[in-house]
Amino acid sequence: MTQEARPAGVFSADTEHGWRAAFPPARWLRTYQPRWLANDAIAGVTLAAYGIPVSLAYASLAGLPPQYGVYCYLVGGLFYALFGSSRQLAIGPTSAISMLVGVTVGAMAGNDPERWAGIAALTALLIAVMCVLAWLLRLSSLVNFISETILLGFKAGAAFTIALTQLPKLFGVKGGGEDFLERLVILAGQIPDTNLAVLAFGLVALALLLLAEKYLPGRPAALFVVVASIVVLSVTSLGDLGFKVVGALPQGLPTFKLPGLRVRDVQGVVPLAFACLLLSYVESVSAARALAEAHNYEIDPRQEFLGLGAANLGAGLFQAYPVAGGLSQSSVNDKAGAKTPLALVFASITIGLCLMFLAGGLKNLPNVVLAAIVLVAVKGLVNISEMKRLWRVSRYEFAVSMIAFVAVLLLGILNGVIVAVLASLMLLIGRVARPHVAILGRIPGTRKFSDIERNPDNTLVPGTLIFRVDAAMLYFNVDHVHESVRRMLHSAPDKPKLVICDLSTSPQVDLAAAKMLLKLHREMEQAGIRLRMVAAHAPVRDILRAEGLEESLGYFGRRISVADVVDEFEGTKMAGAPATGLAPA
Repeated sequence: MTQEARPAGVFSADTEHGWRAAFPPARWLRTYQPRWLANDAIAGVTLAAYGIPVSLAYASLAGLPPQYGVYCYLVGGLFYALFGSSRQLAIGPTSAISMLVGVTVGAMAGNDPERWAGIAALTALLIAVMCVLAWLLRLSSLVNFISETILLGFKAGAAFTIALTQLPKLFGVKGGGEDFLERLVILAGQIPDTNLAVLAFGLVALALLLLAEKYLPGRPAALFVVVASIVVLSVTSLGDLGFKVVGALPQGLPTFKLPGLRVRDVQGVVPLAFACLLLSYVESVSAARALAEAHNYEIDPRQEFLGLGAANLGAGLFQAYPVAGGLSQSSVNDKAGAKTPLALVFASITIGLCLMFLAGGLKNLPNVVLAAIVLVAVKGLVNISEMKRLWRVSRYEFAVSMIAFVAVLLLGILNGVIVAVLASLMLLIGRVARPHVAILGRIPGTRKFSDIERNPDNTLVPGTLIFRVDAAMLYFNVDHVHESVRRMLHSAPDKPKLVICDLSTSPQVDLAAAKMLLKLHREMEQAGIRLRMVAAHAPVRDILRAEGLEESLGYFGRRISVADVVDEFEGTKMAGAPATGLAPA
């Protein structure tokens, strides 16, 4: 592959060791080409133009002054560029994490703005610590335990929850309420008090944003809408019609500041940090993988812990709140031509210059425009087509997704995250605790056997029952396997004389499974039925032999198949077929 097609080839899992393995710039800077500098610079400026208005909107979700959202983009991207493995991922505040911080920190802070900001920064620092621990313990594979099915419902629930917090701004009413249903009831009661001027202004902003999203993808349309709205309110008398505005931002860069709180001072901050870490890592890695696949390179999921940890460390130390990599801002960065993480550095420089020289220009920015930006952004969290596909493919998984959706609406985003994690684990445990136990039949014209339920043209071997457990056999599923085999025996039209257990799809067994098979053997022996096992994997053979099953049941190693045992049973064993009494292999 050429360097043009893959400018940062060393981003993939390669042979680098030592400090270079944990510090990606030491690798990609060696292959950096001067002509990429213009691409990264343009992408950085474009990302900044997109990120500033979006971050202002997300800061309101987090319950923080608008500049805190801008600080997230400024320091988050800069620190991620030092340790992240993706070359297009853009780091900043996201809608779900901002909402999670807003609804959770409010109760902890007691409406004290200084304490609110301190808790948000402390949460970011905790995330950084958790990320480093996860990196040291190599926990990147744990993200796979959170199913896409659960995330689909969670994201949709988060989108509805976030949208409902913004609708009062769109209608120009006060809003209120602590949960989704209460907010909905209060908003419905305030609809008659709608400020028509604010609503019309917001609908125009929404229309412009949606049109730009469709016809000008990747362009910083939000910046145009923000600038246009500021100009309109500055040169007309619309500001006298009840518009609420952001006000001037503090001029200058954020200063280094340690949170004035300790973890033990804030009850509930650890679960909040864990929930934010889970959301940020899943969202960031998903976006990074999608971009890497489009550009034909690989990311390092473990390294992403360091990248996110560094980004949140910067956020916690420079007056921001938890950050993550989002697909929307990353797509803007990618479509603008970003070649390496240097684009994030240019974005931070651009944002820093704006804070130093243009912060006062935002004082007439109406809040309804920020609400419109959030509403358009969270629209992407609701994937209707994927829900339809899930309904068509698996009603069970669709129901699980809806559990996560309802949990977020009724219990809030933090509890919704917890329910989503538990539901994912329950889904996983449910699948492995009740594995499919197949009855095998002979494939016509062959010596092979497969699931007769899926292949009705297969033929059963008279006088036998052949079964296969399509999973590892472990302590939590052996009772299910045992009962399944007993039901097969009871439902058989004729009492079988031989039962064959095909272990080819059971890569692991534990002592509980070995004891279950021995118990099954004794039960069958009392009923005059012989039990045989075949095609056991090496680790499985070791455990079963240690429990003495080979002495009781006969050889079950790699040299014997279902067909061999059936041939022996039928007395028509083919010439040259291995005997069942072969020495263990």
